[in-house]
Amino acid sequence: MRRIVLAGAALLLLAGCATLQRKDDLRDQTLDGYAAALRWGDFQSAWTYVDPAVRAAHPLTPQQKALYNTVRVGEYDTQGPVATGPDTVQQTAQISLIVKSSQQVYNVLDHQTWRWDASTKHWWLESGLPDIAPQ
Repeated sequence: MRRIVLAGAALLLLAGCATLQRKDDLRDQTLDGYAAALRWGDFQSAWTYVDPAVRAAHPLTPQQKALYNTVRVGEYDTQGPVATGPDTVQQTAQISLIVKSSQQVYNVLDHQTWRWDASTKHWWLESGLPDIAPQ
């Protein structure tokens, strides 16, 4: 009987580890996909990574869309992600932007917060797209 209980406990532990590993794999895939969209300057695709509730509450304005169309992404480098809770991570990205009309380069820091949605098995960007207005 003791062996059965130990075997059952081991199976539960392995299942829990597999679930955590899958969640981490999905996080890495999501962050990589978002990074790829930004590296290609595809802000429309990057927008799909933003939490649907955030998109509904704060839709992109025509001015924001126009601003995103005026730049090209030169570099996108991240630090992180760092877990800030069981279902949230943060990471900081330094984004080098090139103004298409003048070829002027400037950098912005993007502080990202990502949240795991257990019901949809999806990581969502809660902090929205980066503010790319020149400082």
